Amino acid sequence: MDGYEILDAEFRPLVLPNARLEVLGTGFRWLEGPVWFGDHDCLVFADLPHDRLLRWSEQGGIAIHRAPAGFENGHARDRQGRLVGCSHRHRCITRVELDGRITVLADRYQGRRLNSPNDVVVKRDGSIWFTDPPYGIQTDYEGGKQAQELPARVYRLDPGSGALAVVADDFQGPNGLCFSPDEQRLYIVETGVDFDAAPRQCIRVFDVGDDGTLERGRPFHKIAPGNADGLRCDEAGRVWSSAGDGVHCIAADGRLIGKIRVPGTVANLCFGGPALSRLFICAGDTLYAIFTNTRGTPLL
Repeated sequence: MDGYEILDAEFRPLVLPNARLEVLGTGFRWLEGPVWFGDHDCLVFADLPHDRLLRWSEQGGIAIHRAPAGFENGHARDRQGRLVGCSHRHRCITRVELDGRITVLADRYQGRRLNSPNDVVVKRDGSIWFTDPPYGIQTDYEGGKQAQELPARVYRLDPGSGALAVVADDFQGPNGLCFSPDEQRLYIVETGVDFDAAPRQCIRVFDVGDDGTLERGRPFHKIAPGNADGLRCDEAGRVWSSAGDGVHCIAADGRLIGKIRVPGTVANLCFGGPALSRLFICAGDTLYAIFTNTRGTPLL
């Protein structure tokens, strides 16, 4: 099939032979952090080096959603439908309230400033989980050079107390993350400190404890070519990951079962559309979309 690479029979029914990869917009700098707003029938995503959030809809095309935006990278929605974002410039996790006010949820751990929160997910219990590598404070391109005060870590923000807890501290460069549909697993990307040659680059998986801890961290899958960045699970627990040659679909047991070939390097992706069956893909300067025969894990 044109545009697909089928590596296992499990992938074949997930693709539609008459659905092509569509360009929804191009000419940006580096797209990141897509999140679907089903109640508004639109996608919100970041043009990170331009320091702006954009909005795409079938009816209205692409428009400015918010600018400046604090060089936000990853995004998620919480249980109330509010937008949660990762600000590189301000080194914090933010939430856009329903009246439009922006609340800073976390910017320090034990008195020291966070690095540059990168990606974020919200669990059904309302807890907010995010990665905090130093990528956004290493250059002026994605937020501005600043001094690193903390090691790269993964955090959990308690929805009741607002307390921040370290859930993983053995990463060199934690990046994208997503829960399995039953939230019993958390997948976290280890991009490392060198995007081209870090030996530890892989997707890792952890068991999620009832007390909000992570257990049994282990390698899940090594992306090649390139490395993983953002990723999402579909309703059957398959992982759809960014890669150097497009989007890779990985079975729950870690097998690569298929690819969607995409021009350019894919940074992040999400499922959206009325049935959550349309895959939106941020790849360098271009926003793509393709209809699939599976559905993403419901956001709310």
